[in-house]
Amino acid sequence: MRNLCVSIACAIILLSSRASGGSDLTPLLARIKAVASEGKGNPAASAALKELIKQGPEALPEILGAINDASPQAANWLRSAVDAVADRALSGGKSLPVKKLEAFVRDTRHSGQARRLAYEWLVRIDDRTPDRFLPDMLDDPGAELRRDAVAVVIKEAQEYFDKEQKAAASAAYRKALTHARDRDQIQLIAARLKKLGVEVDLTAHFGFINRWQVVGSFDNKKGVGFHTVYPPEKGVDLAAVYKDKDGVALRWQEHETKLPLGLVDFNKIYGNLHGTTAFAFAVVTSPSERPVELRASSNNAIQMFLNGKQIFGREEYHHGTRMDQHVGKGILRAGRNEILVKVSQNEQTEAWAQTWTFQLRVCDHLGAAVPLVVEKK
Repeated sequence: MRNLCVSIACAIILLSSRASGGSDLTPLLARIKAVASEGKGNPAASAALKELIKQGPEALPEILGAINDASPQAANWLRSAVDAVADRALSGGKSLPVKKLEAFVRDTRHSGQARRLAYEWLVRIDDRTPDRFLPDMLDDPGAELRRDAVAVVIKEAQEYFDKEQKAAASAAYRKALTHARDRDQIQLIAARLKKLGVEVDLTAHFGFINRWQVVGSFDNKKGVGFHTVYPPEKGVDLAAVYKDKDGVALRWQEHETKLPLGLVDFNKIYGNLHGTTAFAFAVVTSPSERPVELRASSNNAIQMFLNGKQIFGREEYHHGTRMDQHVGKGILRAGRNEILVKVSQNEQTEAWAQTWTFQLRVCDHLGAAVPLVVEKK
């Protein structure tokens, strides 16, 4: 009987707490995280969002935590919820749970975007927040906060640069370069260091491969090449002799590009061909096993293979090119690894459709080059 009374009392307390404003956010967050593309789940999410906004600021860490594994669509809804809850609290004269938000930002198990959002709210209520956080975030695993930390060092370096304190400026820019991961920051740093007499090898810094074995060209008339499994895709033998559609012998040849950022131009190797496919192959040695990203750019249809497994493919032609536009994820083994790239050119003859190139780098999830050695033939 006594245990029954205790249970009833606990239930009454729980119901009372919910009635007074406390609630379990899990069902609301689940409805928002169920949204999908093309508006799927939006009505339920909209209703859940209205309920979330009514929650007090103590709910912020839980809402932020829901961003960790949310889809891009759901993350947008959750960010809106965070902003609305925080705005509502501050406009109503309430304070945000600063200690919990600070702990959330420092906990690198949370997603970078969620931590960044919490950080931004801390900055809004205390402009000293950057001074307390950013010095410790140069190696942050989240690009969103790391970038701000690097920006502080770049600013310091620029101040030395403007005062013509060259040694101090060079040291600060080198420090920033060590930690920077975003291309625009790295290029800015490299340009400043060049003015200070320090050359930065951006090809090596970004982790671009500039030495390949190449073979071509195989048939891609009417786009057949992208879907045809040619011999190199079944296994690379650098001594093999292949045949093109006309019976002409195709052999592997070494190609070391001198173009910026490891750009390989097949037009310079094989001529300005159309309806054609070529391969590039590299063997890299890694000191340890690790997850990596193969990041490539190409204005052509491209496929990437790591150790015989395709990890990326996109059949689209002349869609523009930018660094890191294609990303394939895989595991680099300790020791020997094979990277194969298949690049197909279509049959368009317009001047703007003549490009037949690619570039590829090996990096971690933040874009830092990973240690490896490109094997020579």
